[in-house]
Amino acid sequence: MIRLIAIIAILGLLQTPAPLTAQGSLEEIVRVDVLDGGRMADGKVQAALKLTLAPGWKTYWRAPGDAGIPPEFDWSGSSNITAAALVWPTPEVFHLGGLRSIGYKHQLVLPVIVTPKEPGQPIRLSGRIDFGVCSDVCIPASLSFDSALEPGAKRNPAIAAAMAARPLSANEAGAGKARCALKPTVNGMEVTAEIDLPPTGGTEVAVIETGNPKLWASEPVVTRSGNRLRATSELVHVEGKPYALDRSALRLTVLGSSRAVDIRGCESR
Repeated sequence: MIRLIAIIAILGLLQTPAPLTAQGSLEEIVRVDVLDGGRMADGKVQAALKLTLAPGWKTYWRAPGDAGIPPEFDWSGSSNITAAALVWPTPEVFHLGGLRSIGYKHQLVLPVIVTPKEPGQPIRLSGRIDFGVCSDVCIPASLSFDSALEPGAKRNPAIAAAMAARPLSANEAGAGKARCALKPTVNGMEVTAEIDLPPTGGTEVAVIETGNPKLWASEPVVTRSGNRLRATSELVHVEGKPYALDRSALRLTVLGSSRAVDIRGCESR
């Protein structure tokens, strides 16, 4: 629990804008561009947000780890869209000062699958991304984007490469169903997920997401016996409140040196 309090305190400090005089302006650290990828076979439209980072800087995955800042997206300025679904490429794992973070260096091409209100008509993708960037220091960043998407645009190789770099699904990886055991703890609940999954290479890292932004999940302890992987994490409500856990919303991502696997839902064990 002390570790959780420390992390919350760090994140609170990170929400305070840091002076950029030593590092340069935000524009010198990171730039956002909208990529257009054209219409898909199902009538949806491919686009992407491309974050280009200065040398030595990195940004974060949707579940950024103990030392990261989770990104947030605002699409409110957009037109002719009913939904914008993100497809996250496989991230890297970083270690700094005993804390683990998960994200990207150099650049991030983040595909956005747009569902139009009126298929075949122009789409405007406009809004804001609030996120974190880190080098020797970590700072919160906020960038706006605004671009017209043309349904007749050609396939974009950068978007195609980012789509191909996503973690495999459980079926694609030849994994079995995840099964979870729950046990009360002093501060919340311990969840142990087991899954039949061939090794993904090297030292495997697991990330457990609950689908509830109020639940903090500790860095899972990962063990393996042959093709069976086990990941154990403690789930704590950030306000210290009791909670109910929706097993179907649990998401387990395994990051290995040769591949990553995204497993949705966890049955009772």
